[in-house]
Amino acid sequence: MDPVESTPSSADFRPHRVVVLALDGLLPFELGIPHRNFGRPSDGRGRHLYEVITCSVRPPGPVETDADFAVHVAHGPEALATADTVIVPASYELGPVYERGELTDDLAAALALVRPGTRLASICTGVYVLAAAGYLDGRPATTHWADAERLQRLFPRVEVDPDVLFVDDGDILTSAGVAAGIDLCLHIVRRDHGAVVANDVARRTVVPPHRDGGQAQYIQRPVPDPRQASTSGARAWALGRLHEPIQLRDMAAREAMSVRTFTRRFREEAGVSPGQWLTQQRVERARHLLESTDLSVDQVAHDAGFGTAQSMRQHLQAALGVTPTAYRRTFRAGGRQQTGAPVTVGA
Repeated sequence: MDPVESTPSSADFRPHRVVVLALDGLLPFELGIPHRNFGRPSDGRGRHLYEVITCSVRPPGPVETDADFAVHVAHGPEALATADTVIVPASYELGPVYERGELTDDLAAALALVRPGTRLASICTGVYVLAAAGYLDGRPATTHWADAERLQRLFPRVEVDPDVLFVDDGDILTSAGVAAGIDLCLHIVRRDHGAVVANDVARRTVVPPHRDGGQAQYIQRPVPDPRQASTSGARAWALGRLHEPIQLRDMAAREAMSVRTFTRRFREEAGVSPGQWLTQQRVERARHLLESTDLSVDQVAHDAGFGTAQSMRQHLQAALGVTPTAYRRTFRAGGRQQTGAPVTVGA
């Protein structure tokens, strides 16, 4: 979809409809993630930017969960035909979809109702549904690390990346397990309406707006010993002076560590190197300033710590696929971020 060039009037305003497909064996936590994240954002007039509804592959009625209760779903599969975005959360009872990579008749019939051009997303093992439907052939995707190898074996035409929190391939997005669904939904809000709106949703949900590191940091990694020194103080110190040159030795000195020890401890805690983390924070600062201020590109580059507009342009192009000017124009026009190459977060 192309960026919107003007703010819609009250007469033609319509919230973006997100339809969540609830399948038997679903995880209640993951079912609630889209409602929690897309049910919050509103525009300057207080109008909800999204409408979230839940549907089943059957007529309205109960859908079993993996817990000791069922949920009543008020919409049947016909709701999928009205969706702007369809989200498939995880299920533990996918049957032939999980076992053989084949859709059941009712699931195939439901997915056939999805209009061409509808954005599709999955949380955790919901990716099996998208893969079985053929949506992911020749495209990058991810899922929970414990299922990545099986997903690749069952669907060899899918480019499975087990080391990221989510993959944004434009009209199809997939996420890793459980909490990565929150990261995915926040990313979609950020892509649609900018960092300011997404950050507000994150604050209300009491989660970080952007998680550092990759999914790999959660695989067989011991919890840091609380008796050991942390690098959190250095991170807080750096965030307060992103506009200044920050040397690794200065960050290490804040924690009274050698550079080698600090770098190792930092990677253990944040999942990325200090240099990668600083770049991530500066990109986020630049995004915020481009969206919320009228500062020149040169001034934004200085305040975000990139030094020059050219340096900032290179980093935003690498991270977002757009130039600073294009990023600002897109969100000032009220449209969604358009990126070029697939976005993988957490690598």
